[in-house]
Amino acid sequence: MIHQELNKHIDYIIESHTPLFSTTPEKSIRFWDKETPYSIHPLWCATTLATETELPKDVREEGIITLLYHDVLEDTTRSLPSDIPSHIRQSIQDMTFPGGIQQEMEEIWDKKPLIRLFKLYDKISNLLDGTWMSSELYDTYSAYSRKLLLDVENTYGQLNIVKIAHAILDTHEI
Repeated sequence: MIHQELNKHIDYIIESHTPLFSTTPEKSIRFWDKETPYSIHPLWCATTLATETELPKDVREEGIITLLYHDVLEDTTRSLPSDIPSHIRQSIQDMTFPGGIQQEMEEIWDKKPLIRLFKLYDKISNLLDGTWMSSELYDTYSAYSRKLLLDVENTYGQLNIVKIAHAILDTHEI
């Protein structure tokens, strides 16, 4: 399923996160250097999940597509392609919080564990280039990411993202 369509999804994501479709010009680039294309973020999330050898194939396939599209509804003027299966559309919508990080931190715990797994990739990617964040925002992201990490580790075990998250979060004590 995913192999035949992956290039099409990647092209759609790269195009979606350009100034032409981003809701603001700032949402087409990463904040830390103001020149790295924003599409690097969903691509990192999706490709990192793709290397999770301990996750079942169906979870990896759902996660790759979900993570590629996870910011389209919040940050662009585009809709999701019509050929995305309904269960993946639901996962993308479950990762979308129009009210921002506060809403997300409150409502994520009502979502299924799979969505929290996908959110861990999102948050760790943000922390990797989070030099633009104020120390207060970085601490908020770190504390939230640590809660996601513990939840994911308890549910899924020692995934690659768990190891990456520990490496980042254990060097930044709150």
